[in-house]
Amino acid sequence: MSALSQSEAFARIRLLRSPNVGPVSYAHLLQRYGGAEAALEALPELGRRGGRDYRAALVERIEREVEAVRAAGARYLFHDQPDYPPLLAEIESAPPILTVRGDLTLAAKPCVAMVGARNASAAAVKLARDFAAALSEAGFVVVSGLARGIDGSAHRGALPATIGVIASGIDITYPPQHAELQEEIASAGLLLAEQPPGTEPRGSHFPSRNRIIAGLAAGTLVVEAAPKSGSLITARLAGEAGREVMAIPGSPLDARSQGCNQLIRDGAVLVQAPGDVIELLSDFDGTPRSTFREAAPSYDPASDELEEAEPADIRGLLTIAPVPVDELIRQSGTGAAAVQMALLELEIAGQLQRHAGGRVSLAG
Repeated sequence: MSALSQSEAFARIRLLRSPNVGPVSYAHLLQRYGGAEAALEALPELGRRGGRDYRAALVERIEREVEAVRAAGARYLFHDQPDYPPLLAEIESAPPILTVRGDLTLAAKPCVAMVGARNASAAAVKLARDFAAALSEAGFVVVSGLARGIDGSAHRGALPATIGVIASGIDITYPPQHAELQEEIASAGLLLAEQPPGTEPRGSHFPSRNRIIAGLAAGTLVVEAAPKSGSLITARLAGEAGREVMAIPGSPLDARSQGCNQLIRDGAVLVQAPGDVIELLSDFDGTPRSTFREAAPSYDPASDELEEAEPADIRGLLTIAPVPVDELIRQSGTGAAAVQMALLELEIAGQLQRHAGGRVSLAG
């Protein structure tokens, strides 16, 4: 890419922070209008056509954010810059802008995600630390989410070859007891945040963080997890992205092992030693041995189509039940670009929700 001007960089931050603009709509807006400054000018009209009055994020708010990023010793990383993590760039809804502290070259090295229970057993905590140390010695970078239990242990075992992905702003520590660990990762490893500085973690931020963890790595290893845990969300997202999904088995008598055992039953690769992970990922070519995944969407919009199309009237085809975009294209009888334009207008107006796997629905 050509060097990003200061005004365009500022406009990109403002565009992404504006109401109802997510990673997918952000990409479509840049694609259609050729840049964030032009996209910002178009937002009020898009909102009007979607049925709502619309105002972009205030300039003053973005000025405060930029100052806060500088004050935190962080910097912005945009999706089309050369040091943006290459595997992360491949996933659906990759974060268009990250704030980062630390050594970005770590994200370009072979990465493995390690996740698991917050209330992990002592044996699993030690196992995670030992696995992480062995993987880092073998040349891998360990990615995790800085949570209590397995995450923290994996980071400590791998330091300095570790990436922490947080669900808050880059200047917020969570959980508080990991303040020292988070600072050590930012200083010696790499710390990434998608949320603006000053943002406290909320429940909805954690699945977003998990997709980044899964997206950075060629494979995700679940060390210990209950049946309905965030770790299994990370594993599912890794599977959807076509990455390796691995799990360490445990006793069926321990609830904290049931999630891992379930993953193995559903197609994740059973792992018992660091060498198993190294063997799986050392020659990873994009075809995982695990079968734990969902089919990827078959639709990939063409930029030239999106630029020229007139919007389609497809609101009547949508309900609150998610439906694949390619199904809307088939049923609407109009071109792919026209459908995408209609979806964009509805999203900007706050009437559309996007889901994993290229699916959309009316906002609940």
